[in-house]
Amino acid sequence: MSNLPNTGALAGIRVVDLSRILGGPYCGQILGDHGADVLKIEPPQGDDTRTWGPPFKDGVASYYLGLNRNKRLRRLDLASEDDRVVLMALLDEADVLIENFKWGLGHEALAARSPRLIHCRVSGFGADGPLGGLPGYDAALQALNGIMSVNGEAGGAPLRVGLPVVDMVTGLNAALGVMF
Repeated sequence: MSNLPNTGALAGIRVVDLSRILGGPYCGQILGDHGADVLKIEPPQGDDTRTWGPPFKDGVASYYLGLNRNKRLRRLDLASEDDRVVLMALLDEADVLIENFKWGLGHEALAARSPRLIHCRVSGFGADGPLGGLPGYDAALQALNGIMSVNGEAGGAPLRVGLPVVDMVTGLNAALGVMF
């Protein structure tokens, strides 16, 4: 999606971004903004956020365009064995994997195949534990951690913060974790 030269502190770093919605794509955006070569992998029908608008530019939501700047794009069907082989070949050449959904390979399998690969899983509740595996959407996390209880009118109902602050902080911290 960008024709910018590959410059910056992360020039030469290859990132495969399998993530979707906000936290993971924001992590990839930050890495791309700092010069990493980020390859965004989408399902055949495209990322869900392409339709999250208005506003739109050339039929694509600005939400999607903003989160995926400085990224190259490729579509793969991870349900297809052939496309999974393509993905694994891409990961063999990558330095970083960003993902936020269960797709069949965990950290152990990836580390055994590519020990130098940094595997960044962005999830709301982790893989196990009492809430493990549940989707971690910003609004739900704002409610669970109490942010909504201190926002809004005095004496009124809890109110969601205007920005998806939990997802944005998650993406930022994921990017920092990758860089360390």
